[in-house]
Amino acid sequence: MGGSISLVAATWMYWWSPLFDAVAAIAIVVLPSLRRIGPSEIGLLIKRASFSRLADDSPVAFNGEAGYQARLLMPGLRFALWLLYRVEKHPWVQIPAGEIGVVVGQIGAPLPTGAKSAVYKPEFGNFTNLPAFVGGGGQKGVQRPVLPPGSLLPIHPVAFLVITKERCYGVPLSHEILGEDGRFGLDADQFDVLRIAPRRGSDNESSLDTVGIVTVFEGDPLPSSQIASRLGEFKDVEELERSGASDSEVIETIFGSKNHLHNNYQDFQAFLDHGGRIGLQHDPLLYGAYNLNPFLIRVEIAPMLVVRQGEVAVIKAYVGMATQDTSGLDFKFGSLVRPGHRGIWQEPLRTGKYPINPRCYQAEIVPTAILTLNWAEASSQAHNLDKQLKQIDAKSREGFVFAIDLQVQIHVADTKAPRVISMVGTMYNLVNEVLQAAVGNHFRDKLQSMPAISFIETRQLIQEEALAHMRAKLEEYQVETKGVYIQDVVLPTELVDVLTQREIAHQERDTFAQQQLAQVARVQLEAERGRADMQHELAGSEVGKEIASNRAAARKSEADGEAAYIGETGAAKGAEVRAVGMARAEGFEAQRRALGETATAIINSIDGLARGQRFVPDILVTGGANPFDTIAAALLRMVNGHGDQPHGDGGAAPEAVKVAAAAANGPDGKA
Repeated sequence: MGGSISLVAATWMYWWSPLFDAVAAIAIVVLPSLRRIGPSEIGLLIKRASFSRLADDSPVAFNGEAGYQARLLMPGLRFALWLLYRVEKHPWVQIPAGEIGVVVGQIGAPLPTGAKSAVYKPEFGNFTNLPAFVGGGGQKGVQRPVLPPGSLLPIHPVAFLVITKERCYGVPLSHEILGEDGRFGLDADQFDVLRIAPRRGSDNESSLDTVGIVTVFEGDPLPSSQIASRLGEFKDVEELERSGASDSEVIETIFGSKNHLHNNYQDFQAFLDHGGRIGLQHDPLLYGAYNLNPFLIRVEIAPMLVVRQGEVAVIKAYVGMATQDTSGLDFKFGSLVRPGHRGIWQEPLRTGKYPINPRCYQAEIVPTAILTLNWAEASSQAHNLDKQLKQIDAKSREGFVFAIDLQVQIHVADTKAPRVISMVGTMYNLVNEVLQAAVGNHFRDKLQSMPAISFIETRQLIQEEALAHMRAKLEEYQVETKGVYIQDVVLPTELVDVLTQREIAHQERDTFAQQQLAQVARVQLEAERGRADMQHELAGSEVGKEIASNRAAARKSEADGEAAYIGETGAAKGAEVRAVGMARAEGFEAQRRALGETATAIINSIDGLARGQRFVPDILVTGGANPFDTIAAALLRMVNGHGDQPHGDGGAAPEAVKVAAAAANGPDGKA
C-alpha cells in the first residue's frame, strides 16, 4: 500500500514540476508588478534602464527613456513591471481653503533673459496635462497663475513643484531650490488669499476704508518720466482734454480702474498682454479677496482717501502728462495744472471717498469750514493743526512777562484751496510757519510798546487791532480771517500783587461809600419814621397853619382897609390944615400990611394966650443935639403924657412920632 502512494507522488511530481515552476516564475514577475494606487495618490514611474537617453535639459522621459516617466499611474490597481519600473506614490496636490498654491515648473523651455516667470497659455489648464504643457511651449520656472483654494489635482511631482503655506508638493531636483524654509524665500502669510476690507480704527469702534497698492516685479520698463504703470498710459485723458471735457469728467476717468482687463492682477498674463509694466501700478485694488502670485505681485494696504463734509482735497499729482501751468501770469507761487497733468490740480476733490494710489497722488486735506486755532496748552479736538502752537510770551515796556492764550479763526474757500497749498505747501505750514510768526510777532511788538496796565485796560482795542492786522496779512495768502480773540492773559506775579492791592483799595473805598449811603438812607428812614409817627400832629399843625394863614390874611385885609381909611383921612385933614394955615397966613399978611409987624405979633400973641396955647416947650432941645436925642425927647413926652392938648382918638401920638422921626432924619429922609 505504501509503495503505491509513493509511486503516485513520484508520478505527480514528474508531470507537475515544470508547471509549478512556470506558475511560480509568473507569480514572481507579475505579482510585484501589480501596484495599488490610493484614491488621492498618483504613481510616479521610474524606468530602470533603456537603450535611449534623455534630452540634456529634461528630467522627464516622454519616449521610454530611463528615468522619471511622463506617464503617471492613476488611482486603482495598476501594472508596472517591477523589473523595468520602480513606482513612487505621491499625494494629489491639495490647496487648503484660504490659501493659494504656487506652481514651479522643472521642465520645459528655459526662460528668456530677464524673464522672471513662465509664459502661460490657456491649453496649459491647471498643469495636469504634462504633454500639452511641453508641447505648447511651456517654460521652466515660476508659473504665472496660482492654484486657487480647494484645488485637488494630480500634478506630475517631478515636472512641477507646488508650494503651499505648510508644505511643498513634488520632488525637488535640487534641495537648494526651495531654500532653507522650503518656500522659495517667501513668508508663510504670502500664501494666504489676499483680503482687502475695512480695518478697525484706533478707537476700536470706527473703521478705516482701505485700498491695495500693487507693485509688480515683472514686465517691460516704465516710460521715461513716469513712476507708475497705467494701462494705456494717459492717452484716454489726453483725448478727453482735446474734446473739451470738464475737470470733473477727467478726474472720473483717471480714477476709473482698468483692473477688469486682467481680473485685478489675478490673470498676470492678461496684465502683461495689455501693456502692463514693471513697478508701481496706478490702479489700486478695492475691497475683495484675490489670488495673487506672491513671486510676481506685492500688495501694500493703504488708507482710502476720504474727504469729509467741510473739507476739500488738493491733489499733488506725481504721474500724468507733462506740466502745463494754468494759474496765469499774476500768480507767482508755483503752478496749477488741469487734472491728468503732473503738478497741483486746479480742481480740488470734494466730499466723497476716492480709491487713489497715495504713491502717485498726494492729497492735502484743506478744511473749508471755519478753522479755529488755539495758541494755548490745549489743542483743538477737531484737528491737530494747532498741536504745536503754545502760549504767546511777550514783555511789556516795564519788562513784565505776559503769557497770552489766543484763539484765531480762519477760513479757506474751496475754490482757492489749490492756490493756498501752492503757496504754503500744506495747511500745517500755513499754521505753524505763517500764522505763528505773524500772530506772535504782532502781540510781542504791541505789548513791548506800551505799559502793562494799558495793555490790560485796552484789551478790547488791542484785540480789534490784531484782527485788522491778521486780515491784512492772510489776504496775501488768499485766506480769510474771521476772528482774533484774546482768551486769557496770565499776568506776572509782581503785577498781580500790585493790581490785587489796588483792587482791594478800590473795593474798600466802594465799601465805605456804600456804608455812607447806607447811613444816609438810615437817616432818611428815621426821618420818615418820625414824620410818620407825627403825622397826626403834622396834619393838625397844617390845619392850624392854614387857619392862622387865613386869619393873618383877614387881618392884613382889615389893616389894609384901615390904612387906606387913615391915609384918606390924613390927606383930608392935611388939606384942611393946609387950607386953614394958608388962610391964617393970608390973614397975618394982611394984618402986617395994615398994622405993621409989631402990632400984628402982639395981637396974635394975645389971641393965643386967650386960647391957652403954650409958648414955652415942656422939653427944650438945644441946638447941636443929636437927632436921636430929639426923637427920644419927643417919645419921652408922649410916654409921660405931658401937654395939655387932648389926643383925641389916639392918633396924635403917632403923628408926634412921625414928626420926631422926620426931624431926626433930616430933609433927605436919612439920619
